[in-house]
Amino acid sequence: MIQNVLIPMVLGFAVFMCGMKLMELALHRAAGSYLNRILERSTATPIHSLAAGTLTTAFLQSSTAVTVIAIGMVNTGLLTFGRTLGIILGTNIGTCITTEIIGLQLSKLSLPLLIVSLALWLTTALIHEFRLLPSAANARWVDPARTISVVLGGFALLLTGMAMMQSVGPAVQQSGMFDWFLAKAGESLWWGLLAGAALTAAVHSSAAVIGIIMGFAALGAMPLELGIAVVLGANIGTCATALLASLGGTKAGQFVALSHVALNVGGALLFMPFIHELTLLSDWLSHSPSSQIARAQTLFNVLSSFIALPICYLPQLREREKIAKA
Repeated sequence: MIQNVLIPMVLGFAVFMCGMKLMELALHRAAGSYLNRILERSTATPIHSLAAGTLTTAFLQSSTAVTVIAIGMVNTGLLTFGRTLGIILGTNIGTCITTEIIGLQLSKLSLPLLIVSLALWLTTALIHEFRLLPSAANARWVDPARTISVVLGGFALLLTGMAMMQSVGPAVQQSGMFDWFLAKAGESLWWGLLAGAALTAAVHSSAAVIGIIMGFAALGAMPLELGIAVVLGANIGTCATALLASLGGTKAGQFVALSHVALNVGGALLFMPFIHELTLLSDWLSHSPSSQIARAQTLFNVLSSFIALPICYLPQLREREKIAKA
């Protein structure tokens, strides 16, 4: 079990998270100086906030990063509580880009992407080291090219790590614990919801958990309805980081984190009775079990965000803002 499951899973997770962080840091470095300004200026209404949260999360490939930034801006008074709710809804939509990419099964491209990334980075390093271009050209062409190389390298590592984690599927399928979990989930899909929430809270990455479930679904090791239940739970577990980020902050920042929890828990509870219908709809829109899991994640997050969007327009939220600022 340790050799066939634990070691490949830990190594794969480490490579996956390294790739995610490389992409996030490179993109944040490219857009970080503009990000706060963009969020501040593009959140005049809840629908604008939702669009800003969606686009920034899709760009940074990290809903956690955007959520933590939003909480920090609320704590410093740059954003109000009401404006931030739309951003939180948008992060749930933007994070679907990662799972949709994973669902495309692009692991065969990991090695070519890594080679291209290294070649591009070495080229930029040589140009910079030997000063082959003027400083103005460096800032205009070389620095963006280096950022692109790091993003490509991070994406290659992400694909490699996901392939490593998914490779343990056959060994996990033969374990007694997995049989016990399937038996319990056969009695109630709520076990899947709890498992997804607990795993995501532990590893702080819903994309990693959902990617593993895609692998199980592709092997036929896990029923699709159970896999979708785990996906719903993963959306709850991803709130853990926001809660940690809000500790010691202002009341407004804590309200943002609690709202994030309420929205994700409420959405999961709302969709749990309709998992069968969600499975049928995602099957109609996809061509493979793994992409069906990704499509269910997208449908759930998009529908949940737009169902909750009218709440952001409630007059009572203005009163909540006044309380939070007090």
